[in-house]
Amino acid sequence: MKKLLFSFIVVISSLAGSAQSYDERIATAMNEGDWFALDTIYNAAPKDSIMPFLEVFSRCLIGNRFNRPDVSIPAFDQLFKEHTASLGLSNLLSSTIMYATDLGRLGYNEQAGALSKSILEATRQHLDSTRTVSLEQCISKYDALSAYRPYDVTFSDTLGRIPFKIVPVGEEKRGSVLMHLENSFINGNNVDITFDTGAGVNMISDSLARKYNLIPIDGYVTVAGVGQRKGQFAIAKDVRIGNIAVSDVPFVIMDFKTGNAKADQFVDCFSIILGSELMLHLKDLTVDFINREIIVPSVAPVRSNTLPNMCFGEGMTLNVAGSVLNNPMIMNIDTGDSAYGSLGESFFNANKDFIMSNAEVDTIRRGGLGGVVESLCYRVDNMPVAMGGHTVNISGLVVNTEKTSAAMDFDCNIGLKTIMMFDKVRFNLVDFVLTTYPKSLANYNFSPYKVPSFTFPKYKGPSVVQALGIIAVGVTRGLINPNAPANPDL
Repeated sequence: MKKLLFSFIVVISSLAGSAQSYDERIATAMNEGDWFALDTIYNAAPKDSIMPFLEVFSRCLIGNRFNRPDVSIPAFDQLFKEHTASLGLSNLLSSTIMYATDLGRLGYNEQAGALSKSILEATRQHLDSTRTVSLEQCISKYDALSAYRPYDVTFSDTLGRIPFKIVPVGEEKRGSVLMHLENSFINGNNVDITFDTGAGVNMISDSLARKYNLIPIDGYVTVAGVGQRKGQFAIAKDVRIGNIAVSDVPFVIMDFKTGNAKADQFVDCFSIILGSELMLHLKDLTVDFINREIIVPSVAPVRSNTLPNMCFGEGMTLNVAGSVLNNPMIMNIDTGDSAYGSLGESFFNANKDFIMSNAEVDTIRRGGLGGVVESLCYRVDNMPVAMGGHTVNISGLVVNTEKTSAAMDFDCNIGLKTIMMFDKVRFNLVDFVLTTYPKSLANYNFSPYKVPSFTFPKYKGPSVVQALGIIAVGVTRGLINPNAPANPDL
């Protein structure tokens, strides 16, 4: 890892110009994984003041991280034609995964498969088994999807309306809940669907895939949770959610069983999952918790100059820039997390003495794909969390004391019970802006809160080489947030 990092430092150290030139600021933003800073710096910089490789690579990353494939696809094309010598093997592979992902988002699955195949053939002799499998699975997925037209969306009215209900899951004392879409059908069959913003792919159990006549295709993905499982893609020809019809919807057939008898009692609560991939094609969703419906305009907004406060995270999760105790933090927005959410191990380590003295100790067990993990944690009362323009005080935010698994570790994961503390939450996936609407004043909690002197470690993403390496694996084995929805406190 140090060797990979050094290779990028050499590039940075060779940049011309004075201290804090645009090149250096861009390189720093890339190294820290700060996509918001990268977007701001790039847009402010005269383009002739940026090193050509960094100028093109910036557009690739900005387009990929902020759901702008119209920006990233021509940039990746230019990158591959003019700057492959500057990439190195790791960045080449990661750029291939990102390029293919963005092609797939626009329906160019055949081109995405051909790109992945050409890179695999050119680099196979230099690849280890993990990287080879990642590319082979990309090829299988895109080749299989090229026979279909995934996510063809049809509205029966000017506004799409998807009713939902809040369903308890897990032990009653925990109060865990999930969102289940009502008035939903797969190939004409009435179904119970979990809506999970933390899931990067749609999933369905094998028994229900057969029951509802999904078409298995020769595309595969390895999904990581507590363990790892390989799933096969299948196509649902017709999915209806509320008054919206979506044709050729890809699902991953997955075994949700954990092997733990207690956890497996709740598997039926999430045997069908629709995730963020569908959200991207609906483009603009407002989750109304008062009227229990998701509103989707039939005509999506045109991209504006509004600055984004959302970006794709590792594994293509939907992350929002927010704050905890007025300290900036990147949060994974996860309606499949059936609790309030959690802060990561780094937060605990930075505030260990205070948390151990002032928070309630607990042990929780989370069920995920491949098993159940038990971990020591603390529950902190009245933690002010701000996102989308408004703040709520959370009484049950969990602070993890250790990593539960590589795929289940987040600096900050915001669960459904926290999201439900707002009246509405809007996901504008065109501008990549999340907006929250607070509870009415009559119901708002104005209880005073004395802010303790927490220490927040500066958020540091991995180096650009490390980050892209993570994406190369994460897009294939971590497409979903395996921490949820299979994570009621057991």
